Amino acid sequence: MKIYLVEDEDNLRKLLVSYLEKEGYQVRAFSDGLLAEQAIDDPPDLWVLDIMLPGMDGYSLIKAIKSENPKLPVIFMSARSAELDRVVGLEMGSDDYLPKPFLPRELVLRVNRLLQVDKPKDMSPEPIYIGSYKVDYDKRCVYASNSEITLTLKEYETLCYLIEQRNKALSRSQIIDSVWGLDYFGSERVVDDTLRRLRKKLPELSIEAVYGYGYRMIME
Repeated sequence: MKIYLVEDEDNLRKLLVSYLEKEGYQVRAFSDGLLAEQAIDDPPDLWVLDIMLPGMDGYSLIKAIKSENPKLPVIFMSARSAELDRVVGLEMGSDDYLPKPFLPRELVLRVNRLLQVDKPKDMSPEPIYIGSYKVDYDKRCVYASNSEITLTLKEYETLCYLIEQRNKALSRSQIIDSVWGLDYFGSERVVDDTLRRLRKKLPELSIEAVYGYGYRMIME
């Protein structure tokens, strides 16, 4: 599988490329946001973006990437204000976030998880209907009145997990472990951010907040 890595720090870029290639990935590296933008028409399986870049910053780059292919997974990296960058990145459609400094192996683990996602366990391959929404597991798409609703990878996986665990109160840590993985390192607010976006995109969903605990998807 092919990965595009955009990082302007030479030593870190070479180190990350080395780790990813040892894992068996084909890696194309860029040191400049504008150079990376020119490769959008030949998409990889995943992008890894630094936020502070010469030429074009990571925010502008992810906007261009997602406008071309909303479902293409993106991992953000940043050495700036981690909390602010994480929230803004999620708002713009990033699927994961790594605050610098981090261990190269942590990036490898997150890339593996994003690129090796299985269908939700114990789910029927047949589409499921929630009110006016249709969740098509084979196509990994959600529709409303035959129009596709664009979800990021994590939004879709979170939705599927809530459907799988319907009517159960789920803690934020349970959702993180099942959707982001046991190796996830970060704030539990990522769950709140993701659920807020899901509610905005799918307002007919009945997702209840369980005070001080987590969330519950109400389905008949």
